[in-house]
Amino acid sequence: MSNLVNVPKNGSLTNTNSNSNFPLFSNWLDDIFNRDLPSVFTSNFNTGITLPKVNIKETADAFLVEMAIPGLKKSDFQVDLENQVLSISTEMKKENEQQEGNFTRREFGYSSFKRTFSLPESVNEDQINATYKDGILGILLPKKEEAKQKPPRTIKIS
Repeated sequence: MSNLVNVPKNGSLTNTNSNSNFPLFSNWLDDIFNRDLPSVFTSNFNTGITLPKVNIKETADAFLVEMAIPGLKKSDFQVDLENQVLSISTEMKKENEQQEGNFTRREFGYSSFKRTFSLPESVNEDQINATYKDGILGILLPKKEEAKQKPPRTIKIS
């Protein structure tokens, strides 16, 4: 038998293949569909914006969201808060037209993204602050006073 089925304590099934030299069919399909399209297909349609990387850091007083998005202006961003969901988006349209002699060449480009984050109830929504500097969009999400971590203290035993 080449396949072993283990039943772990949590009740889910795992499949272990002893012939590890052969790729699984599902891995092969994933590899095909997760590859990037060749640049010949995307070069005229992409203005260079991809889904930006995000860092989220928690301190005792706040959460800090940092998003790397170089090459834009702060007016290019839309930052919204609705029902404890923070949305960050941008939309860029680009049109280039060249007229030479008896022909006109037009190229259009469009790029956008939207990232959303569900905020914990501990965030003070009235004090949220956003900045954009050196290609980094920073959003400070201060915590409510009652949610801030207090420093450890020693309790005397009586």
